[in-house]
Amino acid sequence: MTTSPSKAHNTSQQAHGTPPHVHDVAIVGFGPVGQMLALLLGRAGHDVIVLERWPDPYPLPRAAHFDHEIGRIFQAGGVGEAVRAVTDPVPDHYEWRNAAGEPLVRIDWSGNGPSGWPTANFFSQPQLEAVLAEAAENQATVTVRRGCEVVGLRPDSGSVGLTTADADGGEVLARYVIGADGANSLVRSTMATSVTDLGFFYDWLVVDTLPHDRITWSPKNWQLCDPERPTTIVSGGPGRRRWEFMRLPHEDAEELKTPEAAWRLLDPWGRTPENTTIERHALYTFQARWVDRWRDGRLLLAGDAAHQMPPFAGQGMCSGLRDAVNLAWKLDLVLDGRADTALLDTYTSERSEHVQHAIGMSMALGQVICVLDPDAAAARDARMIAAGADPRHALPPTPPPVLGDGVLARAPDGSRAPDVGHLTPQYEVTHQGRTALLDDLTGGGFTILTDGAGPIDALDSTDRAFLAGIGAHLVPLYAAGAPPEGYLDATDGYLPHLREHAHVAAVVRPDFYLFGAAADAAGLRELVAQLREQLRHPVATAERAPAPQPLTTVGEG
Repeated sequence: MTTSPSKAHNTSQQAHGTPPHVHDVAIVGFGPVGQMLALLLGRAGHDVIVLERWPDPYPLPRAAHFDHEIGRIFQAGGVGEAVRAVTDPVPDHYEWRNAAGEPLVRIDWSGNGPSGWPTANFFSQPQLEAVLAEAAENQATVTVRRGCEVVGLRPDSGSVGLTTADADGGEVLARYVIGADGANSLVRSTMATSVTDLGFFYDWLVVDTLPHDRITWSPKNWQLCDPERPTTIVSGGPGRRRWEFMRLPHEDAEELKTPEAAWRLLDPWGRTPENTTIERHALYTFQARWVDRWRDGRLLLAGDAAHQMPPFAGQGMCSGLRDAVNLAWKLDLVLDGRADTALLDTYTSERSEHVQHAIGMSMALGQVICVLDPDAAAARDARMIAAGADPRHALPPTPPPVLGDGVLARAPDGSRAPDVGHLTPQYEVTHQGRTALLDDLTGGGFTILTDGAGPIDALDSTDRAFLAGIGAHLVPLYAAGAPPEGYLDATDGYLPHLREHAHVAAVVRPDFYLFGAAADAAGLRELVAQLREQLRHPVATAERAPAPQPLTTVGEG
């Protein structure tokens, strides 16, 4: 629902002694991250207002890739099928080649990933934003004001006042404000926080095109690791192609921004004005940085306002959407009084460490790609070819992505089990005659997966009341002959994994990360008790996770 409440309305309320309206959440910025936050919070029934400075959606491409986990987030927002309709899933692999055309690494992107969505997907951002914006604006509790720039914030003990500079002017009040307003975030500038910058800077010219001819690109997405000009060639979404060219040290940045430079660089690839339209060409300075605190009282940050990273792993927008789903479920509980406000501090501790993995991985890939010295490139090529182009051996090792300290189960000694804080998979299950991906059957939220009904039967009335209060779904799984209220593990995805690890139950959070697993029914009751306690008295043990260690190139050290 798009409306524009006026200053006169607020003034009239105050003149008649009526308290001014206070929204649950104000979101500053309406790009994909702000759109997903509005959609998730609106679907949860919260009063959300979005303030977007620009009057019209930005019409040109920017982000271009999302992975299987992000597809599951779209699914959680109820827009899964609409997003599928505007994306180009990768049918094969992502290949890196040297100047001689020899493969240096081949990454399998075919088929579905662990989240039940294609492993890699490409899109045109304006089309994706149109899907998300329409879905958010169709929520009865969501108000979107475009052409409404926020110029000031006034936090107090009960709400935040947002001063706007649109035609209506006036002040908007909200219990919480989320800055999804990009790298130059006004909300961040108001917060008491510092920024960690790893000093990783490279300039690349990004050229988005619409080819007029029909060509089969094979592989569809690849990286040319040529020291004379490192170049990325990928899909830009259905019917589109993207080229990214590294700026060489002797090149003038201003000249590289010109249409003439874009056509000059496209010419060796057979792209000319006769067979191609350039949608956009822009010079980007890739950076690696993050904000050290993502919450300051009633102010929070998400997406580029909280972190920026090089695009080599395609995780920029993906990381922002992970922010959105993490923050949305926590705000949902806090706004309804089902969790303590300190739960919001775990947003920083969990997401900051996770996003530093994405930044570290992006830098590691960039350090392999952005090699301009011919001798260093030749040594790199020899190492990677000797590794058989296998990414497990040809690329620098990076730690697995895992959440930092937060709402996660602990052993009595305070340690975590190996899988706690990791992304959980999504498989098809059958329930009451319907077979679908798990989240489509449950509707999302907290999910308790169990091996049969036994562990669930052991929960007492207090456990069940708590789980019902947070909207948790109880999913007893069976390998065959599931009873009417049970779930058939249709593809043998869940039960073999549980049994292999001697678990009878797993508690999965609304953002799909594992809270904890139990070896027996008593262990499940302990997990539920821990979850109840952590929502009441959450503890974020690290406001700032340690910076990634210096990266080494494969074969060094």
